[in-house]
Amino acid sequence: MTPLILTAQEGGERLDAFVAGQVEELTRSAAQRLLEQGAVTSGGKPLKKNAKTTPGMVVEVLLPDPQPVEIVPQNIPLDVVYEDSDVIVINKPVGMVVHPAPGHPDGTLVNALLYHCGDSLSGINGELRPGIVHRIDRDTSGLIIAAKNDRAHLALAAQLQDHTLARVYEAVAVGGFKEDSGTVNAPIGRHPVDRKKMAVDPKGRAAVTHWRVLGRYSGCTHLECRLETGRTHQIRVHMAYLGHPLLGDTVYGAKKPVPGLAGQCLHARRLRFLHPATGQPVELECPLPQWFVNLPIFRQNQN
Repeated sequence: MTPLILTAQEGGERLDAFVAGQVEELTRSAAQRLLEQGAVTSGGKPLKKNAKTTPGMVVEVLLPDPQPVEIVPQNIPLDVVYEDSDVIVINKPVGMVVHPAPGHPDGTLVNALLYHCGDSLSGINGELRPGIVHRIDRDTSGLIIAAKNDRAHLALAAQLQDHTLARVYEAVAVGGFKEDSGTVNAPIGRHPVDRKKMAVDPKGRAAVTHWRVLGRYSGCTHLECRLETGRTHQIRVHMAYLGHPLLGDTVYGAKKPVPGLAGQCLHARRLRFLHPATGQPVELECPLPQWFVNLPIFRQNQN
């Protein structure tokens, strides 16, 4: 196992909190266990969990090998928008995690797909993510496509790369936009301090988001966002980079939740792809969910 090398930017933070904040897959309790096991060191010496960081401190974390996980099919209702022998498209609700992860071992879209599809899911992404071609965040709703066989998965993955698989979102961003449309072309990488977040980073991977205004309201703007690339949290990061974080986004915007919102106001509205078997275009759309259309801003007069 190759240790992870972490560098503390500031001093005074407890090591268990620092390690958990830097390593995405670790909770604070898991970081504490690693410290107790002597798996977190600095200069070759094991560190104690109640020790604190110093500026520039280099910490090595030896993560255990992942243990096999059995994903259990679960009879969870799915809003199926399209399905055939090659692909299935789901309108995912807010709050549903796409695939099992630490803290979310079940109740995920993958658990539901395994029950709905049986053995008819692509195995390319392994046991934890069977059939999953792309992801959307837990608190983002809308269209997500899964592949039922490896041939379909490879074809859809190639479309993600060449942009023939197109995804269009609707969102509400905080503040007003001077222009009616625009493009954010800013690379995205892991946040340099908070490893659970993403950030615009010149050394990150290319990321392009096209946006246009659908409506202007008091303090907010209704947007359409079209992804040219598919980086983690891309729309959320790009809108925050513009100074207009998404309404309800407590990670990249205001820390106070918005009443009526479980998270960021973001919905995957439309999906277009070439069918992996026939090559014919498939265009799908799902309506805005009630929590979106019931926002108070839509009851105000448009500016």
